[in-house]
Amino acid sequence: MAERVDTALTAPLEALLLMATEPVGTAELAQALDVATPAVWEALEELALFYDETGRGFELRQVGEGWRLYTRAEHADLIAAWILEGQQAKLSQAALETLAVVAYLQPISRSRVSGIRGVNVDGVMRTLVTRGLVEEAGASAETGAMLFRTSALFLEKMGYTSLDDLPPIAPHLPEASLLEAELAGLAETLTAEALDPDAEEPAPDAPATTPAHHDPGAAEPAADDHEEDA
Repeated sequence: MAERVDTALTAPLEALLLMATEPVGTAELAQALDVATPAVWEALEELALFYDETGRGFELRQVGEGWRLYTRAEHADLIAAWILEGQQAKLSQAALETLAVVAYLQPISRSRVSGIRGVNVDGVMRTLVTRGLVEEAGASAETGAMLFRTSALFLEKMGYTSLDDLPPIAPHLPEASLLEAELAGLAETLTAEALDPDAEEPAPDAPATTPAHHDPGAAEPAADDHEEDA
């Protein structure tokens, strides 16, 4: 059983960390507490060790140049289920799914995200950009379309130091590679049809197909299924 930490400095330090909405630097904490920076650094390490040894559901983690409290990774599934099923969700299910596509396949264009999700994501993408979770990553050299990627704020909110910390893709987008290949084949088909003026137009009442089961030889139906903003 770990010994309790000296609360003379760690208690007010812990209070500041609980209120922090982003990683806080050691110097900033030292200034707020009016103590020397080395003393704060020692107290931070002491707190981090104390949380680890006592099996708390959260941990004190150094992210970049700052420190912040995070829930432990082993409770991620529990927390995700609680947020998604309860009223605490700050992003809609559509926004979370779109954010996952961008996170794992970045840099990616808006049209490719729409193709993978099977619906128009313009409104959702605007919401993610507005909230600072997704940002522009320049234009595609091949198509000129604007590409998007996750932001530094996304990493901070997730408690990651880099994209390498993302969990394996399979549980989230199990068919992503298949969809990418299928969409690429569809793009080639549509390009060939566009270059052939004698290509036969599809019947107006032809049934639509989902991206995951699209016949590369069939024409793409017009997408008018729009999701609302998150």
